[in-house]
Amino acid sequence: MIPTIDQCYELMERYGMLENIKAHSIMVEKVANIIAREIMKAGTDISMAMITAGALMHDIAKTPCLNTRNDHALMGSEICLFNHFDEIAGIVKEHVIIEGFNPQSEVNETEIIYYADKRINHDKLVSLEERLDYLLIRYAKGNKRIEGLIEENFIQCRKVENKIFNLLSFRPEDLGDMI
Repeated sequence: MIPTIDQCYELMERYGMLENIKAHSIMVEKVANIIAREIMKAGTDISMAMITAGALMHDIAKTPCLNTRNDHALMGSEICLFNHFDEIAGIVKEHVIIEGFNPQSEVNETEIIYYADKRINHDKLVSLEERLDYLLIRYAKGNKRIEGLIEENFIQCRKVENKIFNLLSFRPEDLGDMI
């Protein structure tokens, strides 16, 4: 089942989502919806219900995982499964690191939300470079191994960006004018 918008907000409350994380999720949803609508116009079938719910729920476990070593993407996926929202569990699980990316397949909901999440820093739309810089400071804290992992993930994200925007009539930097 795919949760409704009301069900997403109910779960945000139930799992104690902090307001700043909620604001981030709402912006991810806006950007993901813009991209998804445009991709649909280009002829690719996208579930807008999955886009909306997946984006709103992508950080459902972020608050409970703060100050722990728990993987918020995995725990978020488990929360989705526990609440019978199986259709978006994979999206939530892969919003940090996308698995099995295929540049030749059609763009899908997971890729759109993965990309939209990388474009939102807190509740502001930023470039991939700005988001990468923030994540390196926030999470790597000078640890070269973690820096390498984050940079590797952003190489993958640039591939996802290219795949998405090869279908669209606008560029990544134009997203700000569309929100």
